[in-house]
Amino acid sequence: MYRELMEEQRQQTALMSAELSQLAMANAAGIPVFHPKPSLFLLKLTEANDIKAYLKAKEQRTMKTGFGFYPLLILLLLGAVWGQSRQRQGSGSPSSTRPRRPFSTRKPPVPQPEPKEPTDFPPPILGPPSIFPDCPRECFCPPSYPEALYCENRNLRKVPIIPSRVHYVYLQNNYINEVTAEPFNNATGLRWINLDNNRISKVDRQVFEKIPNLLFLYMGRNNLKEVPSDLPSTLEQLRLSRNQISKIPAGAFSKMEHLAMLDLHHNRLNDNNLGKNIFKDLKNLVQLNLAHNTLRKMPSNVPQNIYQLFLDRNNIEDIPKDYFRNFPNLAFVRLNYNKLSDKGIPKKVFNVSNLLDLHLAYNNLNNVPTFNHKLEHLYLNNNNIERINGTELCPFPVMSTVLNDEDLPKLRYLRLDGNHLSPPIPMDLIMCFRHLKSIVI
Repeated sequence: MYRELMEEQRQQTALMSAELSQLAMANAAGIPVFHPKPSLFLLKLTEANDIKAYLKAKEQRTMKTGFGFYPLLILLLLGAVWGQSRQRQGSGSPSSTRPRRPFSTRKPPVPQPEPKEPTDFPPPILGPPSIFPDCPRECFCPPSYPEALYCENRNLRKVPIIPSRVHYVYLQNNYINEVTAEPFNNATGLRWINLDNNRISKVDRQVFEKIPNLLFLYMGRNNLKEVPSDLPSTLEQLRLSRNQISKIPAGAFSKMEHLAMLDLHHNRLNDNNLGKNIFKDLKNLVQLNLAHNTLRKMPSNVPQNIYQLFLDRNNIEDIPKDYFRNFPNLAFVRLNYNKLSDKGIPKKVFNVSNLLDLHLAYNNLNNVPTFNHKLEHLYLNNNNIERINGTELCPFPVMSTVLNDEDLPKLRYLRLDGNHLSPPIPMDLIMCFRHLKSIVI
């Protein structure tokens, strides 16, 4: 019933709209209108020839039919709403016909651990505008220092093209994982390159052929497994600390007569990796850092001109008798955190003429070793020392008063804390080491 009423209403509305359109067009053009089956409204409108009269008659007819139609429409809507509410109430009953979701036998996903390294790196950061047309977009080329190229902290994945005018390149703190030769094609004047704190695991052999005049190479905090090959013979400083180096190729340091500093601390080097002739050609080496490795023996064939030798945090147990006598310029020795004991330290092994600073903390010593009177700093903290005898350590009679100031022991700083000692400080120790300014027990 509801659908029939709506259909009749729609047909009447469409018929009246069509008649109204025809009459309006005809009235505007002054053309008479003929209709095969004129309706009552059409006849009245034709007789009156007035659109306003037609609209008024249409409104009256709509009102007459509407008062009878709307109550019926409201009743039909209420019935539909009531039926839907009954259907929802019955849906929870056992007789409900709503289809159920099929039971899934799929196992829940197993949570995966977070990756150790980020899979999506942040985009590269562009540098400021530059007056140099050859300046890479990711770098900063200061006008006041045209020989420098600053590309650090830029989220770079690779080395940018280095202009020929540049002598100093700073590329630390990026995401570079490989160093290829192409960016260095024109960088023949390069003197200094800093690649610290990247993810470099590979260096092409041709890289160093492009930069034959390189003096300083810093590649600490990367993922290198071995010392790069074909390093320039002009290098003066080579820093490869905090990598994963467990191999030094034969001849890696050959012909590097100008190398003064070699830093290999925090790697995976052991006695087998350090061949007898690894350091033989480094005639001008003054600083060798092999700390934080797994050495059990003192390195062999260390150059005679060595000035600083750092061997902290290894597994060294003993020192050969005349080991330090081959180094007349040796002034700083660091052997903290090893496995040295009195048995592994010969009596006069540290009696080196120019030794100034000696670190033996965190070992297994029971006694204070003998040292040269020129020594200024001695670190013996955190050992097993139970007593200290100034008379035994003093190189001259304690009560002597005829010595010149230049002949007195130069010891100024002494650490003995972390042992089995307790105050007071022995008087003979004070009388012997008259330059002593600080002692920690």
